[in-house]
Amino acid sequence: MLLPSDANPNQGIYAQRRARLIESLREGVVVVPTAPECVRNGDAHYAYRYDSYFYYLTGFQEPEAVLAIIGGREPRSVLFCRERDPEREIWDGYRYGCAAARTAFGFDECHPISELDALMPELLANQPALHCHLGDDARWDARVFSWLNALRARARSGVRAPDAIRDVRAAISEMRVCKDRHEIAAMRRAGAIAVAAHRRAMRATRPGRREFEIEAELLHEFRVQGAQAPAYTPIVAGGANACVLHYVQNDAVLNAGDLLLIDAGCEYEGYASDITRTFPVSGRFSAAQRDVYQLVLAAQAAALAEVRPGAHWNAGHEAAVRVLARGLIDFGLCHGSLDAVLESESYKPYYMHRTGHWLGLDVHDVGDYKHDQQWRPLVPGMVLTVEPGCYIRPGPGVPVAFENIGIRIEDDALVTADGYEVLSHGAPKSVADIEALMQSGG
Repeated sequence: MLLPSDANPNQGIYAQRRARLIESLREGVVVVPTAPECVRNGDAHYAYRYDSYFYYLTGFQEPEAVLAIIGGREPRSVLFCRERDPEREIWDGYRYGCAAARTAFGFDECHPISELDALMPELLANQPALHCHLGDDARWDARVFSWLNALRARARSGVRAPDAIRDVRAAISEMRVCKDRHEIAAMRRAGAIAVAAHRRAMRATRPGRREFEIEAELLHEFRVQGAQAPAYTPIVAGGANACVLHYVQNDAVLNAGDLLLIDAGCEYEGYASDITRTFPVSGRFSAAQRDVYQLVLAAQAAALAEVRPGAHWNAGHEAAVRVLARGLIDFGLCHGSLDAVLESESYKPYYMHRTGHWLGLDVHDVGDYKHDQQWRPLVPGMVLTVEPGCYIRPGPGVPVAFENIGIRIEDDALVTADGYEVLSHGAPKSVADIEALMQSGG
């Protein structure tokens, strides 16, 4: 945490984002609150995580804060935050307070959060539009409308409330789709930490251990390497559990002969990594496991080959599905020609999810996948996951050797000027590399 006398070395980045946002909107006032604290039980709270939209524009991590950006000929940014409180800081830790926050984060003004309701009507008076978001929190919605109603009550004195209320999230989401150098650096580090955690998990896996023991290895490596938290609840799924896409119980015993699927990423400086690896609990793939694994790996390679500027978003998914469908026909799990299997989607019992998503401040990051009903083209700076899979549950026509094989392979890819960069490189994914790591323990 910055000390009160420190200036945030990244404050210029956030100031530029605020300037770009209000310029793109052209007029009005932007109001973005951070996330509220959430009670877990009794008087204990869940670990606090700021709102991603708010953080993207401010870099400020404390709760009870609101950003206002006032447009016009001389735009200005105003932060509302908690005041210093020596007694509360004994219990809960340091607070910036208005003076230090204004200096450290580069705001034009900073006021106590207790003055928000008094000052917001003045900031909104005679503005043409209010850009905010409504519908997530009834209490916040009521607060916003109380400001507008206060202005409407002054109509006879010539004061006007904004004529338009617009959702600002679409504009900020579009800004967040392409990452700047600061964001890419944080995501490279998040990827490197998650890679180290997956390697540690592979080395720690052996028959008889429980899934939560391997989860503990992941969490240990995340924290010791400087990540603030997991980016999402880790999936540590042995055997048949790997065929449950969002399995998070993580409490079963790992059995010899089974595969272990781990889907886990960390959050570093607010930015997520998202990696999945699947490997044999005993250190060596069976013949059937190897065949399915090689199929998923080939599907991922086909999808990654479509990550380049100008390729459309869905090209990677289409490439992966073609490879997977062909393999499922070869295994006797799907029947008919490749075109028939693709048209009928008879592959979907074995591959039912999409091949990727945006990645950034949120693990399923914001941003449209289509523009004007067309898949959007990729451009440098976008970051996406590439994660085909194959999940074979017991059923009619399924060979016993294939039963309960669940495999997913996921990497994080940055679109570059001439192709892509895998931010999660270093986590073994070839059969030979996985088996070598697990056999050597290194």
